Amino acid sequence: MVPSWFEVLRPDPLEGETDHQLIEVFRALRFADPDGSRIGRLMRRTLDQLYDGQRTGRYSWAQLHKTERTHFGTLFEINLRREFDDVIDEGEKLDYKITGIDVDCKFSQRMNGWMIPPEAVGHLLVVGYVNDENSEFAFGVVRARAEFCNLGNNRDAKVTLNRAGRDAVRWIQRPGDLPPNVLLQCDEEALQAIFAPRSGQQRVNELLRRVTDRRIGRNTIATVAQQDDFMKRVRANGGARSALRGEGYVILGGDYAKHRMAAEILGAVVPQPGEVVSVRVVPAGDGDAVVAELEGTYWRLATESETCVSPAPDVKFR
Repeated sequence: MVPSWFEVLRPDPLEGETDHQLIEVFRALRFADPDGSRIGRLMRRTLDQLYDGQRTGRYSWAQLHKTERTHFGTLFEINLRREFDDVIDEGEKLDYKITGIDVDCKFSQRMNGWMIPPEAVGHLLVVGYVNDENSEFAFGVVRARAEFCNLGNNRDAKVTLNRAGRDAVRWIQRPGDLPPNVLLQCDEEALQAIFAPRSGQQRVNELLRRVTDRRIGRNTIATVAQQDDFMKRVRANGGARSALRGEGYVILGGDYAKHRMAAEILGAVVPQPGEVVSVRVVPAGDGDAVVAELEGTYWRLATESETCVSPAPDVKFR
């Protein structure tokens, strides 16, 4: 695979590194996830697991109790092991073995805030950080050398990385692209409108009516619907695809190649597998620059000020 110009120009994250074990672990993790998409989905999944939006309606770190927030590190460690079971083995003295090397796993909601136990000092760490509001994460490898650590002043003698230690982190992804949490990106008026209806179907309809041309994940739909059959609320035959067609909305699903292609041709955001993108369309006219043929007729994205005068096309899955 030929690297892009960006790959050629950006600094080598391992430049000057002489720790051969660190290099091995770094390369194994980078090879398993070259673009960071796996770790990004893992971070999203772990956050959503903690929010438990389908049962609680929660969607942000601020809505969690303090005791719940402490569980993220444990969930991250477990989920990382499961996601990368092709690379990560169960550890003996520490959390993992990667390429046969002992590695500990640390997560912090605050960048560089990893708490390192005495038994991990001198060993390799995989370190993670996530910020849901900024849709970003970081994931790297560092050796917790004694000279890289601040002296601990807590009862369990845990330490943190000093400036030299923080500078020594070899970042596999930073900043990584966290799959979006669109509810965090909505203003208060939109959130109130989305969550106001008592019916789960009406809440999902309002979500897809107000949040357009943006990737919406399954967990967001579950959080809004708060029902076991939440994806049914998106589909046709009584779901949002039927209910919003008359208003000019097309709900494109990332699990279908035809839908992804339609989004791309329309110039809309393309949904990824497990996501949907809601767009409002109007019949295309002569001179329209970006036009898509949908089910035998031509359409384009509607502007905010346009009123849709005809139902949107029923875009098939194949």
